[in-house]
Amino acid sequence: MQTSPNILMVRPANFGFNQETAANNFYQQEDERAAEEIRELARKEFDGFVLLLRDQGVNVEVVEDTAEPVKTDAVFPNNWFSTHPDGKLIMYPMFSPNRRLERRKDLIELLIQKGYRIDEILDLSFFENDEQYLEGTGSMVMDHDSKTIFACYSERTHRFPLQYVGEILGYELIGFRSVQEINGKVSPIYHTNVMMHIGRDLAVVCLDSIPKASEKQRVQKALTKSGKKVIPITPKQKFNFAGNMLEVSNDGGEKFTVMSQTALDSLNVGQIQLIEKYTTIISPKISTIEKLGGGSARCMMAELFLPKS
Repeated sequence: MQTSPNILMVRPANFGFNQETAANNFYQQEDERAAEEIRELARKEFDGFVLLLRDQGVNVEVVEDTAEPVKTDAVFPNNWFSTHPDGKLIMYPMFSPNRRLERRKDLIELLIQKGYRIDEILDLSFFENDEQYLEGTGSMVMDHDSKTIFACYSERTHRFPLQYVGEILGYELIGFRSVQEINGKVSPIYHTNVMMHIGRDLAVVCLDSIPKASEKQRVQKALTKSGKKVIPITPKQKFNFAGNMLEVSNDGGEKFTVMSQTALDSLNVGQIQLIEKYTTIISPKISTIEKLGGGSARCMMAELFLPKS
């Protein structure tokens, strides 16, 4: 199952600029507005986003962030856990010490109370002891239909935990190097879901960010082989979060491609028409969250593939 009808989102209590993650997330930009004003704007953007999803019949489980400890990035839950149809819940090793506070056992208990079946919890945070990181479905973009994990290596995406997850899930790994130029300096793209999205019929990918021809070809070939229509995006579109999409569905089986208004505004008519051939677009306005958090619509949604008990 590539597309989930159940989504978990965490309503932020203390959203703000995270100095620790800014070290390698070049999408984050500081803001001079008062902290409480920023928090209130983020909550309004979050609530508007949830409303758009629910208006289309998508089931959204909203969990309130806890006020203490302060977690500026709690609104991006997809980095610390993923769920799977066999009842597995995997918790991931995180690069930033202050983001490790986002891992919440009470959130997992809440899912069980809501009727989701969790048969096995795999906590991979032990990799942090060796400074090895893998930030969930930020680091990995999964094609569940073809059982393939795509991942670009970075300071937040390391080979050993990646191989470990591949073995746990029985998925083939396609690892590659993906880069971007910031102020004339070339650096790795920190999360794969910044430059790539995979839906049931579509794949959106910034192939121009993969410098090695053989790796670029392997990624493109794997997507085409699995029957995806590949939509290339430019590095400029990637900087506008056009790679940061997620396909979701509702109980009626309708499919939606969720991307921010920023991402949608960066696409050309042909790209939009191709996406709309297969899905309906949902585009929340989340510019405050994007600017300070350096993450977009996909990062705010954790898919719940767990069976219902």
